[in-house]
Amino acid sequence: MRIVLITGLSGAGKSHALNCFEDLGYYCVDNMPPTLIPKFADLFIQSENKKVALVCDMRGAAFFKDLFEALNEMDERQIDYEILFLVAEEEVLIRRFKETRRRHPLGKMSLPEAIQKEREALSELRGKAHKEIDTSHLKPWELKARIVELYEPEQRDKSMQIRIISFGFKYGLPPHADLVFDVRFLPNPHYVEHLKDLTGDDPQVYEYLWQWNETEKYFNKLTDLLDFSIPFYVKEGKTSLVVAIGCTGGHHRSVVIGENLGRHLGSRFNLAVEHRDIYKN
Repeated sequence: MRIVLITGLSGAGKSHALNCFEDLGYYCVDNMPPTLIPKFADLFIQSENKKVALVCDMRGAAFFKDLFEALNEMDERQIDYEILFLVAEEEVLIRRFKETRRRHPLGKMSLPEAIQKEREALSELRGKAHKEIDTSHLKPWELKARIVELYEPEQRDKSMQIRIISFGFKYGLPPHADLVFDVRFLPNPHYVEHLKDLTGDDPQVYEYLWQWNETEKYFNKLTDLLDFSIPFYVKEGKTSLVVAIGCTGGHHRSVVIGENLGRHLGSRFNLAVEHRDIYKN
């Protein structure tokens, strides 16, 4: 079981960090009272989901003093946990609070005073942190990339959800497509009598298309483009990508290219292949 306790300075990005963990498959809870952490861990020991991320910070001021007792109980019971502490420079925190117009949890004093008091109050907890991230100059996608690198490096590519859709142009474009590729220039099995009533799932159609040099050359160029560009989408923080492959009716050419593209990318990404128009007349 893996429990990550996210804490740190108000305005340093804890809510966004929690969203990043949720994208990585963690069960996430915001503003968790410290006294409930051991009980919450008990609930998950027997569950299928063994990854949990919790935010505990100064918003729960009435409970925060109990945090060390909760952590000591976890240590005594040998329940593993990690503390991720987020920090940011004072001027950055002030700017963020002004931009969002949100009130600091210690808002009965000036904002600089509240930030300084919170920093002092959290100094002991910061010393116990297993990992620390300074978010002062990180864009949201850079913070996500940092979290993936620290906690789930094997998911650096798997965090991207890719959906490949084959379709027929005569039925219209898929409305949510990010990238659209037109393969109507490839030789059309529709005009081959014994292939006309088959689909791109049939080996005969696949063999027919792959006998042409232009099919292989196009597919190699297409995969080169996607192999080059997808890591940049991942780096930017994009979590899903819809790639649409279109031919005239969506029965033959787009199906073959879509299936092959799925095999090419499937070992590296969370991927699904859909043939939208394969059985339409």
